[in-house]
Parts: sequence; C-alpha cells; structure tokens
Amino acid sequence: VTNPHLSRKSLTTVCRKGEGETHLPSVLNWMVLQLCPVLAFLAILLITPVLLVRILSRVDLRQQTRYLLLANVLFSDLLFVCMNILSACINSAGVLMTEWPCAVLLFFSATLYSSGVLSITAMVLDTCFAVLAPFRYLALWPVSRTYGAIAAIWVISVFFPAAAVGMFLWYHSTAPCALHLCSLPLLMVLTVSHFRPLHVSMLLTVMGIIFILLLVLSGYLILYFCTRSSGVWKGETSSRARGTFLIHYLHLFLAFCPLLVLMIELMLCNNSETMDPKASLWMSLVVCNVLLILPKALAPYLYGLRYRELCNLLFQFFHLNRPTTITPVI
Repeated sequence: VTNPHLSRKSLTTVCRKGEGETHLPSVLNWMVLQLCPVLAFLAILLITPVLLVRILSRVDLRQQTRYLLLANVLFSDLLFVCMNILSACINSAGVLMTEWPCAVLLFFSATLYSSGVLSITAMVLDTCFAVLAPFRYLALWPVSRTYGAIAAIWVISVFFPAAAVGMFLWYHSTAPCALHLCSLPLLMVLTVSHFRPLHVSMLLTVMGIIFILLLVLSGYLILYFCTRSSGVWKGETSSRARGTFLIHYLHLFLAFCPLLVLMIELMLCNNSETMDPKASLWMSLVVCNVLLILPKALAPYLYGLRYRELCNLLFQFFHLNRPTTITPVI
C-alpha cells in the first residue's frame, strides 16, 4: 500500500480505459487531495521524533513493553508517510519509473503499513495480559520477549506485500504497454482491474489485514466484558479507563475505514466493464491520500496524550502549561 501523487498532465495522458478517457477531478479538489498527505507529514514530523527520542533515551521506558511497541508503531508510521512524500515528489517532478523501482517503492510502503497493523495487534495482547493476568504478566511477556516479538513483526510484515508485488512484476513483464508512473490510484484503475491474479492477491492481502484488525477489536471487547464487574469502569478511575478504550477504538475505526473501502473497490473491479473509471479513480485517490494517512497522523497525538510520561514531555517541549487541579483547604 502506498500513496504516490501524480501531476495532472501525467494522469491526463495515461489514464484511459478502452476508447474513453478518465476525466480527472477538478483543480480545487485535486489540490485538496494533494495537500492532505503533506499536512499529515508535517503533523507527524512535529511530534513523532520527540516521542521516539524520549522512549529510546529513557531506560525505564525501554523496560516497558507498551512503550517499545508504541515506538515501533510510531517508527513504522513515520517511515510510511516519508515513503508517500518521496513518491509524491517523484511523481510531481514527472520522473518516469520502470517496474522494478516502482515495485520496491510499493513493497517498502506495504511492509511499513503491515508492521504498524501487527504492532497494534501486539499492543492488544500486551494490554490483555496486563489486565487479565497481572500476577503472571512479567512471566508471560518479559521485555526480552518483546524484542523478539518486534523482530517477528518485521519478518512477518515482509510476507504480506510479497504476493501482490510479485504479481505486479509478473503483469508488467508480460504487458504489451509499460506503465512508467508508480501510483496506487492509477494502478487500481489501469492494472488491478484488468489482471485477475493481481486483483485476487491484493484482495486476499487486504482481507488478511482486516481479519487481524477484527481480532484486535475482539480482544478489546473481551477485555471490556472481563473487567466490567471489577470496578474499573466505575468511580474516579472510570474516566481514564474509558479514555484508553476510546483512543483504541478510534484508532481501530480509522484503520478499518480505508481497508473496507479498498476491499469494496477491489470487489467492484470484477465489474470493470460497467464501472465508471472516474468513480474508481476518485475512490482510489480518497483512500490513498486521506483515509490511509489519517490514522498515521493522529496516532502520535492520541497515544502521546494518553501516557502520562509522554504527555508531560509534550507539554514541556511545546512550552504549554498543563492545567492542575487545586483543592481548597477548609
């Protein structure tokens, strides 16, 4: 999964289907779609390096599993957005790419995205172990095992995009006309809908990621029902517990949306004879430029404000006064 951007001139010359031409969005809408990933990149660049330096420089934070997994999520999201900005610069400059450089770009972007999803899954397991088995938590999930889990996450993330990228290279090695613009929205319109093996491999990959996110959601639901009668959701501690679950559910919802839309688009590609190419291009642009980037941009702010150590750091770094509660003495 990647989010390259294209110049209007390049898209106008190559985005055709049959004998009809795929009309591009209006100039204003096109500029808005181009601007969203840039704003997300600036938002991530403003806070993510600060959080990563804080976590990796503090020995006490490096000894906690939740902070190590959070650092892996932030690192994957930062590199994912950087890959999108790199591809945006390449396409905006009109640089033509062969299938191998484009495949490498798509592969790394998909690997980074899969690493973020699997890291969120590991955070769910960590939370479940900490709440459901607090006395056996250190035995079930020691810090040494966390480093092994992070390494396994990166190894497994390589296999998710491998099939789709392999099909992409196979298609372009046999295609009569080479496509020199590396853009997922354009590939969705011109390549995936006309090459069934690539379409099936991408659909299976997206369904696999959605299945993992469903497991994450079910883990949080099990955690809620198991702790509902323990008093966590009542009294003074309820606001913090509910805030934690609200952040997790919001992050999962934002991660679900682009994948669900992408799966619907892939299923509609089966009816490519009747599907409007303009609507397909619009859907691909919204998924790649907005929906895929939004959870990446919000994650450092959601989790940074959730954890006290990181929240205090952010208030100090941006020279903000954190509100304090004053109890009157009678």
